[in-house]
Amino acid sequence: MWFKISHAILKFRIPFILLIAIITIYMAYLSQYLEMSYDFSSAVPADDEEHIYYKKFKKIFGDDGTLLLVGFKDDRAYQVDNFKKLKILSEEIQALDGVEQVLALPLIWYLEKDTTNKKFIPRKVFEKMPDNQADLDSLLRFARNQKFYEDLLFNPQNQSSLILVAVNKNTLESYGRQELIKKMQALGASFTKGTQVELHYAGLPFVRSIVTGQVGDELKILLVLSGIATAVILFLFFHSLTAVIFPMIIIGIVVVWSMGLLVIFDYKVTILTGLLPPVLVVIGIPNCVYLLTKYHQEYRHLGDKHRALRRIIRKIGIVTFMTNATTAIGFAVFILMDNINLKQFGVISSICITAMFLVSIILLPAFYSFLPSPTEGELKHLDRKPLTKTLEMIHRLIFEYRIWVYAAVACLILVSLVGIFRLKTLSYMVDNIPLDSQPKKDLVFFEENFRGVMPLEIVVDTQKKRGATRLSTLKLVEKLERSLATVPELSKPLSLVTLIKATNQAFYNHHPDFYALPSNRDQVFIYNYMKGGQDSTTRRLLNTLVDSTGQKVRISYKVADVGSIALDSLIEQVIRPRVDSVFAKTNMKTHITGNTLIFLKGNDYLVGSVKSSLVLAIVLIAILMASLFGSIRIILISVFTNILPLMITAAIMGYFGISLKPSTGLVFSIAFGIAVDDSIHYLARYRQAILGTANSVPQAVSIALRETGNGMIYTSIVLFFGFIVFLYSDFDGTKALGYLTATTLLCAMFGNIILLPSLLLSFGSRRYHKNETQLIEYYNETEKDEQEDQEIDAPSVEVSKNPIHLNKNGQSQENKKGEQKNKG
Repeated sequence: MWFKISHAILKFRIPFILLIAIITIYMAYLSQYLEMSYDFSSAVPADDEEHIYYKKFKKIFGDDGTLLLVGFKDDRAYQVDNFKKLKILSEEIQALDGVEQVLALPLIWYLEKDTTNKKFIPRKVFEKMPDNQADLDSLLRFARNQKFYEDLLFNPQNQSSLILVAVNKNTLESYGRQELIKKMQALGASFTKGTQVELHYAGLPFVRSIVTGQVGDELKILLVLSGIATAVILFLFFHSLTAVIFPMIIIGIVVVWSMGLLVIFDYKVTILTGLLPPVLVVIGIPNCVYLLTKYHQEYRHLGDKHRALRRIIRKIGIVTFMTNATTAIGFAVFILMDNINLKQFGVISSICITAMFLVSIILLPAFYSFLPSPTEGELKHLDRKPLTKTLEMIHRLIFEYRIWVYAAVACLILVSLVGIFRLKTLSYMVDNIPLDSQPKKDLVFFEENFRGVMPLEIVVDTQKKRGATRLSTLKLVEKLERSLATVPELSKPLSLVTLIKATNQAFYNHHPDFYALPSNRDQVFIYNYMKGGQDSTTRRLLNTLVDSTGQKVRISYKVADVGSIALDSLIEQVIRPRVDSVFAKTNMKTHITGNTLIFLKGNDYLVGSVKSSLVLAIVLIAILMASLFGSIRIILISVFTNILPLMITAAIMGYFGISLKPSTGLVFSIAFGIAVDDSIHYLARYRQAILGTANSVPQAVSIALRETGNGMIYTSIVLFFGFIVFLYSDFDGTKALGYLTATTLLCAMFGNIILLPSLLLSFGSRRYHKNETQLIEYYNETEKDEQEDQEIDAPSVEVSKNPIHLNKNGQSQENKKGEQKNKG
């Protein structure tokens, strides 16, 4: 079959090139419609009970993740001129498209009791801005006596204050989010320039906007860096511009296809799909390296360019297909996850890796068929002394000191197991942003002064219409709030209780001591006042705290981003027991929900799915290798060889405190799928040698090491430096994907070039027969094949069928004879 494929590729190379060019032009045209994703979908499956409840919660009370916070802590903000500018800033933010409401100290209102009409009239504290400091200080004292705003809008202990900005949901899910953030920051920068008051920004909309904005920028930068890194390494390896230009053209084609595929599938660019182009640059190079190396080896052996090109397609076509299949599996397993972003990443990456195989196996031989035969200078990399000496040293190590190899592996396994047990599963809601970045510093500001910004909601269902407004219910809610007030990670709550306390204080002429629930005697009077004086602002606030039937009441908290472990303990061991304790003797039902809880559940789902994906990837790849080699012994040896690097990486994470989370968990499935490629190349050549020219297992091991060693080292170095460039990223998750994958692949190279041959020497067998049901075909240089080659080309060089032996230069004796004959 592969003889016909190789003949077809070279015979119809011009139509193939034109077809790929047309597809590429179409994909490039589609890429102009590529859009960024502003939808941060939950990682929790749609049928999860908590997710279903959270969706109901948002339908009743509104989205809890739409609040953007601007904070400051500077006495200069309360100087007359600066305070006027603060009011102007607040009003300018209020006027921006996409902003629903702004609550800030210069804009706060209070309730004035109208005894004539028995109602409350909302009044602005700073309706008219004072012209002198004494009047401003007087109004500020009055404002700070409004206990409703205490710890919600300002911290009475240190004079820090907030501007709370409620953003329209439609704006958050569109490019308008980015524009809104930029305009707000521009207004804030102008305010800081005029007052010297530093502003801090936080809230889920802000953090997600920062992430989304950087994804687009990093996509371009990482793509360029990975391209430069791979191009430089290719040139250093091959010392040939064509060996750089043609592989980069092939990779560039698939990168363009990846962007077009996103449009075809109606996907948008996320932090994961944004990584695809640079990842494709890196993992696409091994195809080209193996094909080029094998082409040069075959040309030196045969002395005929066209026969050498056909031979590489026939000899390693199926092997290259299988290596790409294993890599694709490492990505494709994410399709089975419930997270939509991971699913999309798995779909596009697996398709692109398959496309990478097709494009490289077609275009690389086609390109080189138009070029002159390789020069002696282009073949020198096959005899590079440092590489040859390295292979000779490895050859000696595995043949003479194999027991020491096993001893080192045993030590690595023991050390790795200790490190693995130290590995923790930990992630943060704001996880990708570096610790020294301004957004992270701003988050610390809000946690220090207002205890946090992450939403956590408690819903009390009284089971009765208008049960939420009963004084007995309000007293239970107040009891819960007092109990949770001692939890340092929780902010002051916003609830119907805090609103009614504020009206009670207003009823008693704003005296701070009356910020409390009304007595039974005062309850009717206050409720009558509230009904008579509900303005639009009060009604909007009430609608976010109580459902339309008055049956359910919401208690809204903000919590510090202390990490998934501490958050889980906080909710399950502190908050939930206290909630249950307060409402234990009632018929009321309670529910803890909100973005923070959904994050915890999503984190558990993702980490669990990542672990499952690794197991699935190992199983699927083992099945593929079974179809390729048909030997359980070979499969076990290969799987063990490539699991060991994963253990080492996990141990490194444990020893250095790198937590297991969705971003770092991706490394294992991806790295395993890539790392096993070297095993397949080596084992394929080993099998060919066993069934062909080799007289023994040791000789087959030597032949496979000599012919695949160069490619294994080349590709591993390319992959290492290709992933290392991800350290340039501003996202910790992207950095982790880069250096952990690079480390794993480097360990895998040593495993495949040292441990794998050692295990074959110890456990390999000559009792290995050709099986027609196996996917890999043993290519033997029979007279029939020679005749078919000669029918296509001119008479070619005779090929020796003698066993291959390494000489002192790492070159086979028959190759030397072939060269002398060619020269003759």
